[in-house]
Amino acid sequence: MFGEVRAARRPLAYLVALLLAVGALSLGGPVTASADAASLCSGRPTKTVGFGTGELRLYRSRQYVCALTVAKVPGPRRAMSVALQPRGGRPAVDSGRFTRQAGPVTVHALNRCVRATGSVAGRSGATGWVLC
Repeated sequence: MFGEVRAARRPLAYLVALLLAVGALSLGGPVTASADAASLCSGRPTKTVGFGTGELRLYRSRQYVCALTVAKVPGPRRAMSVALQPRGGRPAVDSGRFTRQAGPVTVHALNRCVRATGSVAGRSGATGWVLC
């Protein structure tokens, strides 16, 4: 008698576990990211410099600063660049012909100022020395 009850409960237990797993996945929903989160730079956004054809974005974590240049309107390949330089150090540069963004570039900048420049199709923006 007890063997029959256990055999009847086993499929029911699997069904309940399956429903709980599906419910947990459906409550969590699909993982989506905003455009800013997909920037590939870690850290928090600290400065944005807009210019005619795009914008230069800076992100900072404890030890690093990251920068990228994003075109206002993604489209055909065009000249884009981003440069990030810590004070007293060499600049990290990414330049070429891109459709959406140049970068990211990252430099170690613990307790150091940085400056960044970015350009899209001949128009550019710069920060000067910031995050000191």
